[in-house]
Amino acid sequence: MPSRPNALIIGMIVAVLGLAAVTSGLLAGVWTVFYVGLSFVNVGSAATIAAGVTGVTLLTVGYLEYRQIGTIERIADAKRVGRDTEPAVYDVVTRVAAQLNVPVPTIAISERQAPEALAVGFRPENIHLVLSRGTLDALDGTLELEAVIAHELAHVKNRDAMVMTLVSLPVLLAGGLKSRLAEMENPGWMVAIIIPLSVIATSVWIIGKAITARLSRVREQAADRVAAEVTGSPAAVASALKQLDEDIAETPARDLREASGISSLSILPLEPAELEKVMLGPEGTKEPSYWWLEQRLHRVERWLFRTHPLTEDRIERLSTAEREQEQQGGPTVQS
Repeated sequence: MPSRPNALIIGMIVAVLGLAAVTSGLLAGVWTVFYVGLSFVNVGSAATIAAGVTGVTLLTVGYLEYRQIGTIERIADAKRVGRDTEPAVYDVVTRVAAQLNVPVPTIAISERQAPEALAVGFRPENIHLVLSRGTLDALDGTLELEAVIAHELAHVKNRDAMVMTLVSLPVLLAGGLKSRLAEMENPGWMVAIIIPLSVIATSVWIIGKAITARLSRVREQAADRVAAEVTGSPAAVASALKQLDEDIAETPARDLREASGISSLSILPLEPAELEKVMLGPEGTKEPSYWWLEQRLHRVERWLFRTHPLTEDRIERLSTAEREQEQQGGPTVQS
């Protein structure tokens, strides 16, 4: 049976191969639709023209989607800080960055109470570490803060932002294509092309997003493992996760909705544990007849697209690593 680090590597390889297959499926599917359409109207060199149209279509969708993405700092409503304004945070970040041999990131802090912690940026030299005031208030002491920062900078060390950006490409393209096809009004004869393209885009989006979520969970486990190694205390990482998880549970749903745009990037998902129920009737006392279906669909969605391992599983793995470390008298970390 492979060790846990080997299992993580195998999981990442399988996910990347799956996404490569999904990307190939998207390209082949879009090309096939255009090829069949062009062949039906007897256009010469249908295969070559279909390839060109496929490339232009996906490049255009990709450009439009990336243009709409705002900066994470703006979404998080975070302000950049330095040693003079946040000396304690700056010192911990500098120390952890040196331990991991990564450049010291730009630090930004938001005043939101939702416990947010994330590192964003495509290259290690251009990383921004975003923390919320809620995170700083929730953590108990320097060691827990160090654990959270080590987890985030482990993503930098592992180049997770670059990896996840690249592997998310088929999901981005499929989602953009799906939404733009849905926006078309009165398509006329083009409905013969729109329907199969929509089916292909939706299928690729679902499969690709599920695989990407799986890869994200694997990389979160790897970051936990690195954080435990850097701090020398799996218990500190577990304690920090527990504190933040409790704070998320106590955060109002409205505040979590405001932070939902960065949920997949944060150290823990910023989502309510249960689906919010909207009661019907004049006095708001009647349960919707379709509530049972919404609950089941929500569970399926969480199961498919969950970007983080279950927090209790992460804490249990770290607790096991702490016990092994105490028994062996050295840092044996299981992610």
